[in-house]
Amino acid sequence: IDGVDVREFTLESLRRNIGIVQQDVFLFTTTIKENIAYGRVEASIEDIVRAAKVAQLHDFIESLPDGYDTEIGERGATLSGGQRQRMSIARAVLLDPPVLILDDSTSSVDVETERLIYGAMAGLMEGRTTFVIAQRLAGLKRADVILVLDRGEIAERGTHQELLERNGLYREIYDLQLRHQEEALEAMRS
Repeated sequence: IDGVDVREFTLESLRRNIGIVQQDVFLFTTTIKENIAYGRVEASIEDIVRAAKVAQLHDFIESLPDGYDTEIGERGATLSGGQRQRMSIARAVLLDPPVLILDDSTSSVDVETERLIYGAMAGLMEGRTTFVIAQRLAGLKRADVILVLDRGEIAERGTHQELLERNGLYREIYDLQLRHQEEALEAMRS
């Protein structure tokens, strides 16, 4: 990391400097506020609310009778999969780590919510190393480097535009997922 062998860092230091948003989120049987603040228990309510807003979770929380003091069931049983993932995103936003890993972190949200989350997180990703592991391409277009894996091997490497021009596996996935949407948007703008 920054030219230093990772074995020279302490585990505590690595945990403090790397935020991970996983596809399968672990939540505690406590309040929404305490779940978001996990890893940074001294956070102010203002910081927690800001993180929830970035994760597109604030309006939902405000709609609950007890707001941020609402108790969630074991492992977040009272929340949808998308709400649990957004809770994990809010945690990462609150930690504000220099390295951020998003492991299929928007897989349980609809396409519009995914777009809103990536839009809100664009500022968060600025100036930090961010790894985005995704099966949907929507959040990858602005990446500096995209690695396309096929059967555990790197099949392609490049920017969004470079990979489209190569007409390889990335282009196939793009054509299946996004081409029609982008053509429709372009037609609406014209």
